[in-house]
Amino acid sequence: MNSSTAINSLTTGLSIKISRSNGRVHSANITGINHQKGVVMVEWVENAATKGKEVDFGELIRLNADLFEYMNSLDQTEVLPLKENVDIQKKNSRQTISRIPAPPAFSQRSYSLRRSVQTKPTALQQVCETEEESLPPALAKVSFPNGSARRKSTVVQQMEKMKSKRETDKAKNTEMRAKRAKECDVKWEFQKMIEDFRDSLEYTPLSFSDPSEDHRICVCVRKRPLNKKEIAKKEIDVITIPEKGLLLVHEPKQKVDLTKYLDNQTFRFDYSFDDSATNEMVYRFTARPLVQKIFEGSMATCFAYGQTGSGKTHTMGGDFCGKSQNSSKGIYAFAARDVFMLLSQPRYSILGLEPYVSFFEIYNGKVFDLLNKKAKLRVLEDSKQQVQVVGLQERQVASADDVIKVIDIGSACRTSGQTFANSSSSRSHAILQIVLRRRGKLHGKFSLVDLAGNERGADVCSSDRQTLVEGAEINRSLLALKECIRALGQNQTHTPFRMSKLTQVLRDSFIGENSRTCMIAMISPGINSCEYTLNTLRYADRVKELNETSSGSNSDSSDKEDMEVGEESTAMDEDTVLSNQMTSFYDAMSCVSELEEKVVEEFHEMIQRGMQVLKMVEQPSYDLQSVVTRVKEVLMEAVALQENVKSLESAIVAEEKASSHLKNRRR
Repeated sequence: MNSSTAINSLTTGLSIKISRSNGRVHSANITGINHQKGVVMVEWVENAATKGKEVDFGELIRLNADLFEYMNSLDQTEVLPLKENVDIQKKNSRQTISRIPAPPAFSQRSYSLRRSVQTKPTALQQVCETEEESLPPALAKVSFPNGSARRKSTVVQQMEKMKSKRETDKAKNTEMRAKRAKECDVKWEFQKMIEDFRDSLEYTPLSFSDPSEDHRICVCVRKRPLNKKEIAKKEIDVITIPEKGLLLVHEPKQKVDLTKYLDNQTFRFDYSFDDSATNEMVYRFTARPLVQKIFEGSMATCFAYGQTGSGKTHTMGGDFCGKSQNSSKGIYAFAARDVFMLLSQPRYSILGLEPYVSFFEIYNGKVFDLLNKKAKLRVLEDSKQQVQVVGLQERQVASADDVIKVIDIGSACRTSGQTFANSSSSRSHAILQIVLRRRGKLHGKFSLVDLAGNERGADVCSSDRQTLVEGAEINRSLLALKECIRALGQNQTHTPFRMSKLTQVLRDSFIGENSRTCMIAMISPGINSCEYTLNTLRYADRVKELNETSSGSNSDSSDKEDMEVGEESTAMDEDTVLSNQMTSFYDAMSCVSELEEKVVEEFHEMIQRGMQVLKMVEQPSYDLQSVVTRVKEVLMEAVALQENVKSLESAIVAEEKASSHLKNRRR
């Protein structure tokens, strides 16, 4: 085949084969021909991007031999010379448009020539169209310039897809902007209502100079400021704190006729802290009075309670700067400083008190030591019915800085997870205990508890078993905590501390006349957190069980609201917890947990006995009869373990069935 003839037959837009630097061969379209350099310029689309390169004539002929042979074999007699072809096109064009005058801006020659090119295809195109059906299979996908509309190039197809995607995205963005504008209008209306209501109030906020009061059970609430995400979403603040013990929740509602209004609900507590209160101020009225009590032989407990992301860990552990926490600015550190300050006073220094610190967490009903590589601990009762945490490591400390170091070590090991409101939420109850001992005996103890974030019943029902069990266990322990605190406040003879591992560990804080308790309820002010905030406030209100006159709210309306949110509130609400589905799920979960611990413990003991037998037979001389007896004992333990494993499997099936019933009820 003549190479010059093959090159002359090339036209821009023709699809040819090219070879890449990695040896891959694929098709590309010719965009230009440079006879001086002896190359052709080609382009192709790859990964939604247009790429190009230069291909020399030799490589082009080598890769497209079939194409050039086919084009050379065409009947050249049917291809007219260029001059004759143009003359014929001029003639046909004049016959077709002879009655239409030519535009004045163009000459008759250029116009007729342009019309001839537009109306009559070239000879090469005529041949390609007439012989299209006779193409071999290998060349069926070859496209020619200005081809028919039946086949589009990949570039055109890609451009059409990009255009369609842009139009779709534009429509979605327009719809989203309209939706956000509507939401902003609704929020603006509620914002205006709240501002008008606040203008009618008189403000006497809590100040640092106000005296603190002595309470056996102190219940207070702290409102955190709006965070960056809430500000970006243009959420409005629905919490107002006009005075030290009063809190108002402006719940947005809508009537049947679509009229918007605010349901202003009132709550009263011992102290209410607004979003301008610092950790030091919160400590001043909550935990600081309890430090004095442990030097007098009391058992004090301070809880931080609230939904996930409401600021519990910030209040107890210290300020956050990004992901790092300043442990010296939390209630933990403030309490440690006051303990050592009182130890230095003459009236307490003569007592010979020694301070110790322990730090552990309760996760899924199991206790782990945060100061000993999260070693699993056992909670047992001794002969005097005193609860003992077996294996818990207590560290003697000499200063507040030592306590801060302990806090940093324990906080780094604490279990966290992702929830609907927080990507790094605490999923365990963290308990820091400051113990005073005198001549080795317990003198006083201060337990500072950072509770796990409470969950709504609807959020507990997750398809993930681990998340489901986590939330259910957290809510069950919080329910038990509420009942124990209420029993303490009412001086009941029975305290249900065995309802959960949390209350079991803190048993000595609920029993006795010297027990003191403080609860700090943490709430989020955003409008989207209104339901969670109300659940937290109702929980705290039930802990204190204030009478109708002091609460400032209508008890009938409060009971009605509790009934309305019963199906959606947290597992701490009695209406929800006492439902058949929730109760059966808790029972099944408890059964699984108990059998799991039993199986693991028996398996561990069996392995230890087996290791003892192996050590016996490794001795140069051993009693064979004794070995046989030990092996029989191990086998009998294995039979008993097998029965417990079967019981565990049945309990897991029952738990899954109870979980499915719970999910169906939530739907």
